Amino acid sequence: EGCAEGDCGACTVVIGEPDGNDKIKYKAVDSCLYFLPMLHGKQLITVENLQSQEKLHPVQEAMVEYHGSQCGFCTPGFVMSMFALYKNHDHPSRDVIDDALTGNLCRCTGYRSIVEAAAHACVHDGIDVFTGNEPHIAAMLQTITHTSLNLTTSKQKYYRAASLNEALQFKAEHPQALVISGATDVALRVTKKHELLETILDISGLAELKEIDENDDHLIVGAGVPLNDILPQLQLMFPALYDILRVFGSPQVRNVATFGGNLGTASPIGDLLPVLMAYDAKIILESLHGRRKIDMHQFITGYRQTVRQPDELITAVKIPKLPKNVIIRSYKISKRKDLDISTVSGGFRLELNADGKVKDIRLTYGGMAEMTKRALKTESFLTGKLWNRENVEAAIPLIDLEFRPISDARSGEEFRKVAARNLLLKFWLENSLQ
Repeated sequence: EGCAEGDCGACTVVIGEPDGNDKIKYKAVDSCLYFLPMLHGKQLITVENLQSQEKLHPVQEAMVEYHGSQCGFCTPGFVMSMFALYKNHDHPSRDVIDDALTGNLCRCTGYRSIVEAAAHACVHDGIDVFTGNEPHIAAMLQTITHTSLNLTTSKQKYYRAASLNEALQFKAEHPQALVISGATDVALRVTKKHELLETILDISGLAELKEIDENDDHLIVGAGVPLNDILPQLQLMFPALYDILRVFGSPQVRNVATFGGNLGTASPIGDLLPVLMAYDAKIILESLHGRRKIDMHQFITGYRQTVRQPDELITAVKIPKLPKNVIIRSYKISKRKDLDISTVSGGFRLELNADGKVKDIRLTYGGMAEMTKRALKTESFLTGKLWNRENVEAAIPLIDLEFRPISDARSGEEFRKVAARNLLLKFWLENSLQ
């Protein structure tokens, strides 16, 4: 029995999917956030699968040799995260190892011995001890028909669409159906609140929503693209978006969580929302009646409310590439660096004139109101003024007039106000001409 919210990693398993080249790509996921029908067409690997002919897998042997386990509660999850690391990396760096283990919590052993075990086990010079059945399993996976799944009981209906058109048809017929892609947010309604979700539309298997299209002007990311799949492509192109995704959940979460899912929840503390607003992203919505594009600044209308109509699905996000003179930064304040929910977040945009005066500034905050919002009064005050400390410090008190944050389990109202003010000053310090 674990945390049941994707936080401890004790339930980590590895999912294998065909990569299109007669091989399998492997991803660690939190099984507590993974609905059973989402496994259709995939291989499920648990810790019991790793032992071969009574011989431990190298990651298991390393955990023993380097004393990586004490109470043992977290060990199966760590082993599976290490197994995914083993399958995807040879001679991984310390940063890669640390990131691979951010989704697993250890309360007694400490991470040093576990990191050493991972470093030792994942040096295999491309010789994989787990490849015995891989070609056979890849071939089996290829034979599975990818038709829709319609699972119906007297209390529940679960529909896993096989095409975008089928999904749109189902949404038109069941406008109140709950849409899931990665389910990392929706699953908590089952595991924590014990809700019975009456009608579910699962779009996690739609190839049309997993496409990435880049040209000279913009990047279009399909709403169903897992965050980890797009992460490497963003580092040079959209560094502020890359920075926020690096501290988005954990690998287990990012391997299934999607752009469309994070936008669809419209959470006031959603990590992607402020920075996508700063980038002037557009949301592409589709229904049987056609397609439309919505500016990110107009997409969210209230607490977990958007302009999306009941028969529409989010199908893609369009992110314009920036002119060289535009600066964008993303910020996330939380109680810990990895695997934590935002207390306050920010997506800031700045463009200066040749004389050092502010031509355009956007200050978008998460965690400060019932929805992600811009500090419009502060932006207006700074526009046309010199981008210097004197003007920034004069603008800072205006932020208190923009928002009325609440006190909750993560933080108090006053801390949020101080943090929001300080983020503006930090933005100036990082982008000062002086």
